[in-house]
Amino acid sequence: MRVQVLVAAMNQTDHSLLSDMNIQSDVIVGNQCDRNEIEDFEWNGFHVKYLSFSEKGVGLNRNNALMRADGDILLFADDDLRYRDGYPEMVVRVFQEHPDADMIIFNLDEEKKDTAVNRYVIKQVKKVGWLNFLRYGAARIAVKRQAVLNNGISFHLCFGGGTDHQHGEDNIFIADCLRKKMRIYTAPDVLATLMDVRESTWHKGYNNEKYLKDQGCLYWNISRRWWRLICAQDAVRYRARYRNDIIGAYRTMVQGVKEMNGRANSDGN
Repeated sequence: MRVQVLVAAMNQTDHSLLSDMNIQSDVIVGNQCDRNEIEDFEWNGFHVKYLSFSEKGVGLNRNNALMRADGDILLFADDDLRYRDGYPEMVVRVFQEHPDADMIIFNLDEEKKDTAVNRYVIKQVKKVGWLNFLRYGAARIAVKRQAVLNNGISFHLCFGGGTDHQHGEDNIFIADCLRKKMRIYTAPDVLATLMDVRESTWHKGYNNEKYLKDQGCLYWNISRRWWRLICAQDAVRYRARYRNDIIGAYRTMVQGVKEMNGRANSDGN
């Protein structure tokens, strides 16, 4: 099985990112910048494709790389990761240990702990389902390319950095995989380290109107039937984040959905 990394990057002017990320496999770099250019070249014995496009949106960026990928196992990376030595062999080994898996979710280390993001630490192999998938982000994912292609899955274009809704594209991606009955597992192995290179472009704290409205829109996209219940459980479960304003947090999430659907209806007229 051949591992290929798909990197969502911004404003790269050279190829130094390959060294910075400790790339040890084939890689496609989606570089959103101020030019349009495609480069193909060999680097340290690996094939590299740089897609430099003048556009915005992390979902669009990941899809540009996904549609051009040809590896057996794909890793979705951001440009602030540094991979562990031997990560391709580790990923292949874990898939061989779980031959029925379509996707495996790994741990990330952090160079500097980000207190704004409560990243879940995986301690054992578990199956991922509807009750626990929201805790994982795209940079922890390894997935069989054929499983994604066979099920017609891609990243949502309206969620994630550079879009109207600044987070959640990875949650929707995993939800779509679950909806297609793909088999997803966790593994306690560490895939990469999150480097202390920049502040988040979207995360300004949990207790703010924009975050809460986007959270409501995320839940609506995940389940049109149960989104209100998911909003309610979020407001209760994470009440400390929301300064114990459970009702206010819930109402703001619901308001976000109403505003989103109001915009959609007005655009259609």
